[in-house]
Amino acid sequence: MQRIDRRRVLQLSGAGVLAARAGGGLAAILASGRAPAFAQGTTLHWVKPVDFVPISDQLLKGKMKEECQKALGINLNVETIEGNGVQARTTSAIQSGAGPDIIMELNNWAQLYAESTADMSDLAEEVGNAQKGYYDTAKAVAFDGKKWVGMPFTILGAQIVNRTSWWKEAGITADNYPKTWEDYRAAGKKLKGKDHPLGQTLAHTYGDAPTFWYPYLWSWGGKEVEADGKTVVLNSKETVESVKFATAFYKECFDDGGMAWDDSGNNRAFLSGTISATLNGASIYLLAKAKPDNYADENGKPLKDDMFHTALPKGPAGQFSYHLPFVNIVPNYGKNQKPAKDFLRWFHSKDVFEEWFTSQQGFCVGPTKMWMDDKVWQVDPVMAPFRTAVESGKFAGYPATSGRKAAEVVSKYIIVDMYAKAAQGMAAEESVKWAHDELVKIYA
Repeated sequence: MQRIDRRRVLQLSGAGVLAARAGGGLAAILASGRAPAFAQGTTLHWVKPVDFVPISDQLLKGKMKEECQKALGINLNVETIEGNGVQARTTSAIQSGAGPDIIMELNNWAQLYAESTADMSDLAEEVGNAQKGYYDTAKAVAFDGKKWVGMPFTILGAQIVNRTSWWKEAGITADNYPKTWEDYRAAGKKLKGKDHPLGQTLAHTYGDAPTFWYPYLWSWGGKEVEADGKTVVLNSKETVESVKFATAFYKECFDDGGMAWDDSGNNRAFLSGTISATLNGASIYLLAKAKPDNYADENGKPLKDDMFHTALPKGPAGQFSYHLPFVNIVPNYGKNQKPAKDFLRWFHSKDVFEEWFTSQQGFCVGPTKMWMDDKVWQVDPVMAPFRTAVESGKFAGYPATSGRKAAEVVSKYIIVDMYAKAAQGMAAEESVKWAHDELVKIYA
């Protein structure tokens, strides 16, 4: 990252990072060589999920921490925690009225805390207008219809990662990959027969579970609610058919261990040669690429050279996807709300965000469409499917808005549990009715 000198500070101030202060204004601040008075000695505590690309967290805690201190006079304290612990940490902080200055939320969880967060509308609109606008998913999870409850951070693209050689044994390549669930099931049966099952979690975990089972539901024509966001319609013929198909599909094609996987379980299974395919971010490939001597196929060759990525198959109602968004909220209990927003404004400026974005190597797309044209997408053709994947993404609550009630449904894993209960023996009609009734309690 280039040193952020006085000229860079001046550029950033045009976007509102620095404001003229009483007693001399911006010129006096620059002449003094000091950061603005509000930031002198300020420590910002930022809690975020552990990144599946470790180098990105190392960058935040090292080089970018130093640059933040130089540019803003802010001591950035980045605390990383396991993603499934974010909600409990957020709830505890808000209920107690004390805690981190910034918390990174996953999915649409920010909507759950809308009444307890600072209004981020000025910042979000500023960044969006400057960077070609937001992806629909980024706005859906951060805007509640009245205000931006959080600042969109990024979106993690979800694609199926496949073992090239094993799929080739079944007569399938990236060019003739199954387009429908029926064809995918037929291929999965062949692969499991060769002791190369598919892998997919049905557990309570924030990423891989909803990113598979929500678009699977939509592809059959099932949905939580109507577009009005009030009328629960989950208990439908389409949903029941999706559950019946999934029950047989899971038994015939998938590794049974997936019932209990967290978001690292499928990574470990794929890298150890247990499964032939799984819906995931690009972390499996990137880790194998970073450590080619550690991850090899059964012939001792680098595993990174035996992978390709594809989108989810389509169902009777079409092809859908769900990509994992991240949003930073600033709880309104904090005394550092302005420094927190100024830090986020600085971080989302092009030069600063680009350094972090490059470290991701395509693992995520930016929250705004400008990043689709970044040079990072020219580096590795294996990562190419992630570049535009988010464009087709829908989100929880579809076709309605992804508000607080949809966030509660995601948080309680009701859709995931509907399929898990059936896979564990409950009749399809009964599991759908259970899930429908749970949704009525929320949407009512």
